[in-house]
Amino acid sequence: MSMDAADGPVRREDLLSTLEVIEDQPLAERAAAYALLHDELAKRLESGPRDTHA
Repeated sequence: MSMDAADGPVRREDLLSTLEVIEDQPLAERAAAYALLHDELAKRLESGPRDTHA
């Protein structure tokens, strides 16, 4: 389920597929999977280009 930053940009289809996999899991596992997804997406966002003019 990893969406590692080295894999390139996150595609909408990949994200939707990941969300479908997460939704099919039991509640406790779903919560952990959403936390992991959040961390991966936050890491990608933080590593992106920064607006130096802001």
